[in-house]
Amino acid sequence: MPKILIIAPSWVGDTVMAQPLFKRLHERHANLTLDVLAPAWTLPLLQHMPEVQDVIANPFNHGELKLGARYRLGKSLRKRGYDQAIILPNSLKSALIPFFAGIPLRTGFVGEMRLGIVNDARHLDEKALPLMVERFAVLAEEKFAPLPRPLPATSLLVNATEQKQTLAKLALSPQKPVMAFCIGAEFGPAKRWPVSHFAELGKMLSDHYEVWLIGSHKDQAIGDEIQQLCGSNCKNLCGKTGLSDAISLLASASLVISNDSGLMHVAAALNKPMMALYGSSSPGFTPPLSDKAHVISLNLSCSPCFKRECPLGHFNCMNQLTPKNVLKEIDKVKLE
Repeated sequence: MPKILIIAPSWVGDTVMAQPLFKRLHERHANLTLDVLAPAWTLPLLQHMPEVQDVIANPFNHGELKLGARYRLGKSLRKRGYDQAIILPNSLKSALIPFFAGIPLRTGFVGEMRLGIVNDARHLDEKALPLMVERFAVLAEEKFAPLPRPLPATSLLVNATEQKQTLAKLALSPQKPVMAFCIGAEFGPAKRWPVSHFAELGKMLSDHYEVWLIGSHKDQAIGDEIQQLCGSNCKNLCGKTGLSDAISLLASASLVISNDSGLMHVAAALNKPMMALYGSSSPGFTPPLSDKAHVISLNLSCSPCFKRECPLGHFNCMNQLTPKNVLKEIDKVKLE
């Protein structure tokens, strides 16, 4: 029975985009045991992916080397007897643990000076594989083999009991359909739709939806501002939930409005009708992987700039993306 260890990326959205790789590995290998080494904050997400047997917490913060600790962790994994490791990050550090674990086949892109450490090194053709999900998924194939299409879909399993428990814990009993606003974006403010726009859209749809604001503790202050502007129909849940709770909340929503963020990818994997708002970033690399997701972007000449803050100071890519623009797209979805 083959055993494969995935070295996962650090971000929630990237982890969602790794799921088609997991599914493809199961298609290729009967009776596969698939484990994932991942940062602690992504563990609840991986636990909603049935393809994953065991999730091992990666204790290292971004940028930390801690060579001795990496050696000890790798050595502790030797007894698991993995046949292959697939290393999704391109850093040298991420390849060290499977090397120290003595895993015989270590697959990944050439990356950061790690030839030999990665002994099944692949050269990435960025033009042939423009999407991150494609770049991950091709690592399931033999070297030089083409990527089979279509890719397996992302899909998170959510238990109905778990959903009910989350709503009860947060004292939520919606009397109308729920519209979830994913208001954060870990990368920086250039990816965030303005507070006033979220609030105005919430007011426009208040007769039809209850609004839930979903995000981390870092988004709590922004959530408070939106709630004050939007009114009593809006509930700020930012900072009150962990990732597992956020997954349950999104699973309970009828419609999602999201910045380009990890939660956008989670909502897509839950197959929720969604408006995905793009400003400084591009759906050409990391789009939401769902037919129910509608990408909204003004496609200005200055975007995508991929900056954390607007280098021109005007933030037109998001400021000029008005609530009326988004409402028009929502109305189209209702008509479909």
